[in-house]
Amino acid sequence: MTIEEKAEVMSGLKLPISLEFFPPKTPEGAEKLRGVRQQLYGLKPEFCSVTYGAGGSTQEGTFATVGAILKEGVAAASHFSCIGATKSSVREELATLKGMGVKRLVALRGDLPSGYGAGGEFHYASDLVAFIRAETGDDFHIEVAAYPEIHPQAKSPEADLQAFVAKVKAGANSAITQYFYNSDAYFRFVDDAYKLGVDVPIVPGIMPITSSSQLLRFSDACGAEIPRWIRLRLQAYGDDTTSIKAFGLDVVADLCEQLINGGVPALHFYTMNQSAPTTDILNRL
Repeated sequence: MTIEEKAEVMSGLKLPISLEFFPPKTPEGAEKLRGVRQQLYGLKPEFCSVTYGAGGSTQEGTFATVGAILKEGVAAASHFSCIGATKSSVREELATLKGMGVKRLVALRGDLPSGYGAGGEFHYASDLVAFIRAETGDDFHIEVAAYPEIHPQAKSPEADLQAFVAKVKAGANSAITQYFYNSDAYFRFVDDAYKLGVDVPIVPGIMPITSSSQLLRFSDACGAEIPRWIRLRLQAYGDDTTSIKAFGLDVVADLCEQLINGGVPALHFYTMNQSAPTTDILNRL
């Protein structure tokens, strides 16, 4: 099936999708990502987001990739973290992004590089959202993060939910979740948030499964739960990448089907700078 035919499949689903990339570190990586983007643009994404390294360590690459996407005629969202930042530095970066034509931000607290103290004038993502709104009005559509399985640093599930509500009340337009493989966790989180007055779309983040070791490493770092039956099946496949990819496609396509049937507003795909995993899932759907 061609990219164009897959786009027709998606139009039949009547569901918006968005795509996430990370900034490449080399000219060769940038060229490869350019090709990946061209393949994925056939899926008609609502926007493409670009991640931001710990402490803003990839800012130059992030902004460059965002600029490249905009020049290719596609809406781009820059991740924007605030930990270790000052109001002055954030104000300057917002002006840069606005000058580039960016209309969408993914506002995050962000991670500190190892060995750095906290610092900065922002303690929480809700502080950043409120500052962006105060400085720029409605110039940006602001996305925030949501954690259906609870942020790994949260003191309690209730505290995590209240932190999410605070980000929305500070001015967020919508949210993208950390990836998960248990749809019940997502639907419970959405229900709980809406009971507390949240009225913005909460879009599930979808992580394709293409590598056992990579997925387990990511999940251990970010607190995403890998259900025991999935973890054991992946471990049993060992180095059989063909079987891992086939199994992963079954699992993630089924998850997306559950989410679509449950009425999600959109799907956000963590592409890992590859085209095949996302298009394979949409083809299966």
